[in-house]
Amino acid sequence: MRILRVIFLLCSLSTLAQPYSQADSLRGTLNGYRSWWDVLHYDLQITPELTNRSIQGSNKITFKTVKPGSKLQIDLQKPLKIDSILHHDIPCNWIENGNTYLVDLLKVLAPGVKDSLIIYYSGIPREAKFAPWDGGISWTKDEKGRPWVAVSCQGLGASVWWPNKDHLSDEPDKGVAISITIPDSLTNISNGRFQYSALEKNGKRTWKYKVTEPINNYDVTMNIGNYVTLLDTFSGKNGKLNIEYSVLDYNQEKILSHLAPEAKRMLRCFEHWFGPYPFYADGYRIVETPYLGMEHQSAVAYGNKFKNGYLGRDRSSTGVGLLWDFIIVHESGHEWFGNNISSADIADNWIHEGFTTYSEVLFTEYYFNKDSAEKYLKGLRSHITNLRPVIGNYGVNKEGMDNYEKGANLVHMLRQVIANDSLFREILIGMNKTFAKKTVSTKEIENYISTKSNINFKPVFDQYLRSTKVPEFTYHLEGEKLSYKWTNCNSAFNMSLRVFINDKAVLLKVTTNVQELKLNEMNPKFRIDDNFYIQTSTY
Repeated sequence: MRILRVIFLLCSLSTLAQPYSQADSLRGTLNGYRSWWDVLHYDLQITPELTNRSIQGSNKITFKTVKPGSKLQIDLQKPLKIDSILHHDIPCNWIENGNTYLVDLLKVLAPGVKDSLIIYYSGIPREAKFAPWDGGISWTKDEKGRPWVAVSCQGLGASVWWPNKDHLSDEPDKGVAISITIPDSLTNISNGRFQYSALEKNGKRTWKYKVTEPINNYDVTMNIGNYVTLLDTFSGKNGKLNIEYSVLDYNQEKILSHLAPEAKRMLRCFEHWFGPYPFYADGYRIVETPYLGMEHQSAVAYGNKFKNGYLGRDRSSTGVGLLWDFIIVHESGHEWFGNNISSADIADNWIHEGFTTYSEVLFTEYYFNKDSAEKYLKGLRSHITNLRPVIGNYGVNKEGMDNYEKGANLVHMLRQVIANDSLFREILIGMNKTFAKKTVSTKEIENYISTKSNINFKPVFDQYLRSTKVPEFTYHLEGEKLSYKWTNCNSAFNMSLRVFINDKAVLLKVTTNVQELKLNEMNPKFRIDDNFYIQTSTY
């Protein structure tokens, strides 16, 4: 874990001074060639060639127009290339620019039109270097030397293996159909409901899946291997939820001994805290993968070796993280935060990772106790770097830093200030209703929480998301008087802070101006609640 942390820290430092390129803007901006059309559905038909690690396929994009337009941007990353594009069976012309294609349709389309085009493509896709963080396609072998292939492309983008409108703000409203044709000896597992497997004339077999809900492009997946699948159900808040566990054949016994009980514990807890599982229509599935994990909607990628913790280790260094399977809890938590509620720009990736990291805390609290949950969260603070703000730069496909642990600590502090766990839970459930199947911004999340809690949290969000400074509670206790204020923060920062005076909890209203509190006795016992991620000093 320490080695991984150093690698990513070095990578992050190397990007601090890098200017953004035209390619960054083309990928990250909802420009004029993207904004006039809205994706309704993708229909993918892909044939991977395992021998030379190439793929060929097609994608039928069904869309509706929201403005008049005739040119649209399609994304496909090199070394893959588009072979042809058909609009009403007539070939289109295009201009290639790096990893984008500016396509000329047959005519200008009026607003409110539903239309489609088919893109044919081929080539050798980028191979994953360090999945899932440095992703692409993982062409691996299982323990018996048989092919085992999987995809991971968060941040990198789904255009690393299929052509699409690769911008987080536009999820296909009606989902995606996924057809993967592979050797008959192997099985493919993808997202959504299994439709059929059909033997082709060439001896290969096509596996078709259907997703009916909106889905992040990077969540679309294929998993090829010698899989066995066990069907199960969960009685949840929206009725019977269909569950599938897909593992390599020699791990079949691990389903009942590990995956099934852990998955059901997770679902029971998260339906309590966040509301019903968002994708009853598409079901819930865990798929064993050759890499650690990823939140692929309705087909959660799992590579945690059937161990508790993070590959048997505790990221909090407290022992608490060994009480449950990190990947099942964290990646499944993304079904609510990341897949149901999705950020419209990766700069706001803390919405995915901060709330989902906090789901680990809530899971611990639900099945163990609040003290253990808080201990776990505090242990995660050692991973916070404060080298860059949590929110990244918009429009260039760049996220910030400390999305996970700092984001989770922010959520926890909001909970402390709200000081009403029932209301806090209502807010989490309400968010998953209000923003269900939508893409959102940080400002929308800020406004929702502030409105529902009746507390203006904007200065707190500004401080913890848009600054690297950790606020400092500066105080002076003398006789019967406590003086205090915030320093090392923005001028509007006004987060309340819980302190204990003779072991009695007091929620102080703190600003950047010195305030005083008269005490009832001389020099009482005084301590600051360490559930707040702050610094402290005396004067």
